[in-house]
Amino acid sequence: MHRLQCILQAQRCLGWGPLASVSWLLLRACRARSSFSTTTRPSPEGQQEDGVRKDFSSRLATGPTFQHFLRSTSAPPEKLSSPDVVDPPPYLTVDELLGRHRKVYLETYGCQMNVNDTEIAWSILQKSGYLRTDNLQEADVILLVTCSIREKAEQTIWNRLHQLKALKTKRLRSRVPLKVGILGCMAERLKEEILNREKMVDILAGPDAYRDLPRLLAVAESGQQAANVLLSLDETYADVMPVQTSPSATSAFVSIMRGCDNMCSYCIVPFTRGRERSRPVASILEEVRKLSEQGLKEVTLLGQNVNSFRDNSEVQFNNAVSTNLSRGFSTNYKTKQGGLRFSHLLDQVSRIDPEMRIRFTSPHPKDFPDEVLQLIHERDNICKQIHLPAQSGSSRVLEAMRRGYSREAYVELVHHIRESVPGVSLSSDFIAGFCGETEEDHLQTVSLLREVQYNMGFLFAYSMRQKTRAYHRLKDDVLEEVKLRRLQELITVFREEATKANKTSVGCTQLVLVEGLSKRSATDLCGRNDGNLKVIFPDVEMEDAANSGLRVRAQPGDYVQVKITSASSQTLRGHVLSRTTLKGSSAPCSPE
Repeated sequence: MHRLQCILQAQRCLGWGPLASVSWLLLRACRARSSFSTTTRPSPEGQQEDGVRKDFSSRLATGPTFQHFLRSTSAPPEKLSSPDVVDPPPYLTVDELLGRHRKVYLETYGCQMNVNDTEIAWSILQKSGYLRTDNLQEADVILLVTCSIREKAEQTIWNRLHQLKALKTKRLRSRVPLKVGILGCMAERLKEEILNREKMVDILAGPDAYRDLPRLLAVAESGQQAANVLLSLDETYADVMPVQTSPSATSAFVSIMRGCDNMCSYCIVPFTRGRERSRPVASILEEVRKLSEQGLKEVTLLGQNVNSFRDNSEVQFNNAVSTNLSRGFSTNYKTKQGGLRFSHLLDQVSRIDPEMRIRFTSPHPKDFPDEVLQLIHERDNICKQIHLPAQSGSSRVLEAMRRGYSREAYVELVHHIRESVPGVSLSSDFIAGFCGETEEDHLQTVSLLREVQYNMGFLFAYSMRQKTRAYHRLKDDVLEEVKLRRLQELITVFREEATKANKTSVGCTQLVLVEGLSKRSATDLCGRNDGNLKVIFPDVEMEDAANSGLRVRAQPGDYVQVKITSASSQTLRGHVLSRTTLKGSSAPCSPE
């Protein structure tokens, strides 16, 4: 490969900055207006130099002007949107970037962000001519969208690769060779370690490299391993419309920001997903509108710190307005200013479709100003459910975790939220056995669970991750059996308190969004209430509130009124009263 081409390709892999844009355009212009000869004619040295000068002069005269470069760098280069506009790297042809109807099988592990990443990756591959399959045996490409938050999550992937190795080995020679790829956080964290440990892995793509999937797969077709694990300061996939992986879905995830700046000492996310950056509000609203037009009834706004959203894409909003943190909370970074904040986005999204529920996750407790709480209280279609990750009930442990608040500040915020949003449902995250956690620290977490009485909870034993601050500065000194014992105690207490909290709904009539048949009974339907709790009820005929006298059976996407008859720590049960609308329904929990 020509040296200039090599340099330009390296620039392109590193991202389309202004220099890369200019360089790439220069290479394209040179290619379009001249051809580099691969052979040399015997000629005197002087003639050769004159020829080179003339050749260069002619290319310079007919090539792009300085104004052309200024126009090209004033806006980011257009992203690849279809095979018709692909501009391949110098070592690949347009045809090699196409999927040519090869079938892709996608498996998703981990959080909701990974579900959304799967939809983004598939959108990009679909536009490049790949087909989707749910049959592992007929796949030509298998992509695993992975999680690295805990050691157990990564071990699950290693085990899965061992299974896929056998499938790849048995592949018939008459078929296209099977390609296996690792996408997402595990690819970003381990990088070449995956390629070295499992030679059967063909491609790696970090969370910010999904646009590069067609190129990576094209390189893999030549028999080489291919990887792109570069993190970006600005990639949000704002112009990529995710493709819903389930045609019958009633809800969807909408990513509004990526990355994290909090640098909690236990967390790997800043190292696998990079720095915080937010999508432009306009692109988010456009996606939500399209989902509404498709008939979806619920969207969940996603982000590692969803309520830290800050759109700085519009210059007129980059003013010096300071950030209002929850009382008693602080950040691990310099206070940010300006931009359109989460309250503005939540307001605009909730106005798009009054019949579409709006949720958001996962927030950080520090970013709950009164204007956000007021919106949640006022808007019928913003769910009265808030995820409030505590992680620990001990102020000493919280300080070691670099969470930016004390137990007292957290409890005060809980009281303020419940006063501002009556009937709100709360959920939380907890870590058992963090570095240096004593039995007294553990008991303080137990007491916090009893004091707050969460409706839902996500509890895990601590798993130290390389690269984190805890890995470098703290000691993982709580024995594994102690971690597991403490975790079980937390789970037991959570279930007791959640059962108490959920039993307050017995006798109430709640609005439920129907999702489909219950997994445990073909005669029952399941859905979720405003607080995101699963509600089970019989699949029977009911009244239609909008059409008096009409009897109907509930379908996925319908809103129904259900009278709650029993409750557990995770599920509510009841009998259905009628089909209704969100606007026409009563309060989230109204006694009869």
